[in-house]
Amino acid sequence: MFNTLLKFIGLSGLWILVISCTDEPTNPQIDYSDILKTETNEVIILTYNDLNEKASLLSSRINEFSANKTQAHLDLIRQLWRDARKPWEQAEGFLFGPVDLQGIDPSIDSWPVNVIDLDAVLASNDPLTKDYLDGLEGTLKGFHTLEYLLFGINGNKTIQEFTDRQIEYLTACAHSLQGETNKLFTSWINGPYPYGEILKTAGDSSNQVYLSQKSALQELLDGIITIADEVGNGKINDPFVRNNLTLEESRFSANSKQDFADNIRSIQNIYFGSLNTSFNEQSLAGIVKIKDAALHLKTSDQIQLAITSILSIPGTFTEAISANRAAIQNAQDQVRQLQFILESEIKPLFDKL
Repeated sequence: MFNTLLKFIGLSGLWILVISCTDEPTNPQIDYSDILKTETNEVIILTYNDLNEKASLLSSRINEFSANKTQAHLDLIRQLWRDARKPWEQAEGFLFGPVDLQGIDPSIDSWPVNVIDLDAVLASNDPLTKDYLDGLEGTLKGFHTLEYLLFGINGNKTIQEFTDRQIEYLTACAHSLQGETNKLFTSWINGPYPYGEILKTAGDSSNQVYLSQKSALQELLDGIITIADEVGNGKINDPFVRNNLTLEESRFSANSKQDFADNIRSIQNIYFGSLNTSFNEQSLAGIVKIKDAALHLKTSDQIQLAITSILSIPGTFTEAISANRAAIQNAQDQVRQLQFILESEIKPLFDKL
């Protein structure tokens, strides 16, 4: 097993990496490069491209809001917010690389919204521009600030409640979000060291990030384990166990169940190596199926069971916290069972590659 210390220092756009390796490299007779190419090209880059395109569309339609302040246009913008949210949540199974190293994640998805400071900015005379919002801390921009401004704290904000100042903030916030999604997408495909090439060429002598293909595969596996833990023991658990609605992410838009399900879909996408639930042999699932076909089937079934259990919670997640606790408990149990399989059965298999 690799003990890896990653320390990236930004210097002229380059990443400098310090790595300590205390174990054998990946079996040189097994080439996993096709799997790394599939996961990079068919899942990660396509997801980030979808996110960037939908964030761009959201931004352009919010641009039109001040001149078209109608309920129909507000409904459109709200749906475009949900549309852009979907690929972001489906990207949370691979929150490594630029999204982490360049600090992009907090600018896109910080929660909860800092309502007190947001109201202070709205009451100020500060110019509300993209550059200004770029300089604010994460809880004053990104998806959830947009959500709060679009839907209101109880999800029922009317068109008459929108002030010109709020629309200015919305516009700048949407521009800022799209700037971050563009940065994230391009960092995987462009520049002298695009991260997509770094992941795909793991184990090459020139690759200073992943000294072996095994370490890259472990990075992918660790990513889906992490989001399973976050959904089961954080996103579902915190508002449910503490019976505190303020801890429920995406509650303004009543989008919580969709968020949680899309997080599990991010696991499904990485595991299968595709965005349409189809099995690709060149994937993490392909490795598991060869090593242990029964484990592959169990994992596939548990992923789908976790998704179905989340979406089967009656009503909104907010309503279910008091009215359908058994359904939430079942969904949490299924997500935790998925995490258990990934950690206790699949991870040891990958450690032996």
